[in-house]
Order: sequence, then structure tokens, then C-alpha cells
Amino acid sequence: MADILVAEDDVSIAAGLRYALEKEGYRITHCRTVSDAIQKSAGFHFDLALLDMQLPDGLGKEITSKLKPHTPVIYLTVVDDEDEIVESLDGGAADYITKPFRMRELLARIKKALHDGKENSSRLTVGKAVIDVDAGRVYLNGQVISLTALEYRILLIFAQNQSILLKREQILEHIWDISGNFVEDNTLTVYVKRLREKLGDAVNITTVRGIGYRVD
Repeated sequence: MADILVAEDDVSIAAGLRYALEKEGYRITHCRTVSDAIQKSAGFHFDLALLDMQLPDGLGKEITSKLKPHTPVIYLTVVDDEDEIVESLDGGAADYITKPFRMRELLARIKKALHDGKENSSRLTVGKAVIDVDAGRVYLNGQVISLTALEYRILLIFAQNQSILLKREQILEHIWDISGNFVEDNTLTVYVKRLREKLGDAVNITTVRGIGYRVD
């Protein structure tokens, strides 16, 4: 289920968008102003942003700059200007849709943008944690969590194999310590324990006794 930020000040349009998007199974966060949207984005990773280009206190583009990297953005606007459209797309927008729009077409474009975003994104989400693979950083509520290289590698393995029971041997085959030596079984237990302490209840790491771990 994708989380979508909707910034739209027209009450009737916003109500129609919420109804149609929630019917499709998306979770919606609706804002009527730039400032509110920026505030809601500060501690959350949205899968897509649907932004009115012109809001009461500014432009939708101001919100875009505050979103997490690689978040697909679709602009909604009454301005059907070729230069503006080209500039927006060149600036990284996933799409640009003029009002009035057809809801079925919009839903199709949202679906495509979400799919393309997953294909191109260097980010993985596991529980409430977001892993920026390119930067090698892990975020919780927008804040970087300090992990050792080995802790990061273990979490990455969990993120890439969610809902799959991983045997301890499978994990051990893909991790090594700072000296390039393979990690011992008991050491794996210690590092998983440290991961749990640092991540709290943000990531559910289940121990399957005698076998390994599963992250849901």
C-alpha cells in the first residue's frame, strides 16, 4: 500500500481525489498549503506526491524540494503552458496533468509513476526504516540512524528478503567483518541484538529458534 501526499487547496477536487485514491487502496495525506505539506513531509517518506502547482501560500515546486530523494511527483495545474510543462519534466517531475482531468487517466498515471519510482529508486523500506542504498544511510522518521558497516549489511539483507525465513547460514554467507573475515554464528546473534536495540519497534525482526530470522 503506497503513501501519497496530496497538496490541493480546492475542497471539491481534494475530496474527489481522496475518495478515488483510497478506493484504490492508497493511504492519503492531504494538505491545503505549502507550509503544511512541507511540515508533513519532514519526518515521513512518501511513495508519491500529487501537488497542485499553485497553492495559497506558494508553489507546489517548493514542496518538491523538501521531499525525500527519488519521490515521484505529479503536478496538477490549470496552467496549460508548454514551457512550464517542459521545465517541470526536465526538473524531474514524473508527470504534469492539467485541470480539469479525467480520474481514470490520473489513476493510470499514478500507477505508472509508482512503478517507475520503484524501478529507479535507490531506496528500500523495511518496517518504518528507509535505507538509502546509494548513500549507505538508514533513516527513521527522517533522522539518520548510526549503524556499523556490519549492522547495515545485515539490515540490507533483511530489507531485500522481507517475509522470507532466512537461515543463519544464508545470512552468514553474505556478511564479513571489517578485516574481510567471515562472521561467526555467535557474532551474528550479537549484531542482530544491536540492530534491535537501535531500531526499536520500527523493524520487526523475528527469531525463528534453531533456524534463523524473518523480517515482516
